[in-house]
Amino acid sequence: MLTLYYSPGACAMASHSALEEAGADFALEKIDLRAGQQRTPEYLAVNPAGSTPALKTDKGVITQNAAILTFVAESFPNAGLAPVGDPYEMARFNAFNGFLGSSLHPALGKVLFSHPPLQGETKDQALQQALAKLDLAEQHLVEGPWVFGERWTLADDYLMVFERWARQARLLDQARYPKLNAHLDAVQQRPAVARMLKTEGLEPIAA
Repeated sequence: MLTLYYSPGACAMASHSALEEAGADFALEKIDLRAGQQRTPEYLAVNPAGSTPALKTDKGVITQNAAILTFVAESFPNAGLAPVGDPYEMARFNAFNGFLGSSLHPALGKVLFSHPPLQGETKDQALQQALAKLDLAEQHLVEGPWVFGERWTLADDYLMVFERWARQARLLDQARYPKLNAHLDAVQQRPAVARMLKTEGLEPIAA
């Protein structure tokens, strides 16, 4: 049995969606980030970094969305979740997920979740940096209609997380980001993503 530690609406939505897409048999353990549950001794014993997601497997715990997505894709190769078996395409898959985790996520997170909230020039600079990352995705990284053109992969579910955050914060302007807006609408219609949202008590975010 796989067990996913997650917080509703946080970036673990990507790993949660991946398990749904795979048709995996898994359990969920909710970690309340706002209440600080990620800093409890019980959770730190699972993930000493004190963050979600974490996926407990029969061999140990895997952390970081990018790693979990690769694990799920390779564990369920017949589900067609990623270009498993093609080293070049898998490298592209991992590179895009690396961009999301190491570049887009912290840029948006700094704007949306800093405590205390950013103010003044510091906030403006952070906002411009976040928008620049979205520009990069819109103009150069997302081929359309999916990240890698006509073939959907788990990278699409991962990108959805940050598109939702940006749209919720009114950063995903329709004129500036037509490709990302269309992509978010399409991903939110996937049955596996709909199941994930329902389980986490969330709704699709409309334009």
